[in-house]
Amino acid sequence: MPEEGVGDDNAFTYDQAAVPVGSSVNIESEGENGRTTVTFNATGLAPNRDFGVHVHTRPCGPQPSDSGPHYQNNADPAATPEKPSSDPAYANPRNEIWLDVTTDAKGNAQSSTAVDWEFRNGEANSVVLHAQRTMTGPGQAGGG
Repeated sequence: MPEEGVGDDNAFTYDQAAVPVGSSVNIESEGENGRTTVTFNATGLAPNRDFGVHVHTRPCGPQPSDSGPHYQNNADPAATPEKPSSDPAYANPRNEIWLDVTTDAKGNAQSSTAVDWEFRNGEANSVVLHAQRTMTGPGQAGGG
């Protein structure tokens, strides 16, 4: 996961209507004994709205694609940074971190997931809020 203490200057908003300036996201990750729990808490997002939320392989940047593909415990051998995995055998909530949420009337949301693996050192570098919930069908799995 990203280094502790990473500041607001490492956050990017691509849709200020969905993620307004002043909104806040907190991610906590705990890996122990081959198991990882990730918790997502957000305030001030657009109210009554769905978001897909995933861990990505690269840090966020000025362009949405800067964050790279979703982190996968077992990486899809057919995927590339330019063409991320859409194979449900790899793009699924057991092999990736899926924290999809629906905000309440105040724009607050929380989610947590646990997986039976730990992040590889230096390979999970950002958390991205996507414009829609995660899709699961063949050819679109993992998309959001």
